[in-house]
Amino acid sequence: MAMTLRLPDDLDAKLTERARRECRSKQELAIEAIREAQDRAELKVDDVLAELMDSDAEILDYLK
Repeated sequence: MAMTLRLPDDLDAKLTERARRECRSKQELAIEAIREAQDRAELKVDDVLAELMDSDAEILDYLK
């Protein structure tokens, strides 16, 4: 799906320079950054759920 992303000039300059250094497109770098951010967000949710399951194990056992 197509999407237009408008970046502030300073961020665009940094992205352009990184893309040049790594011989990659700005699109590739943006997609990678979005995927990594999503993975970090999912890990946080998983961590919170695991912590809740651990800290509330006694309550959860009681409710079974």
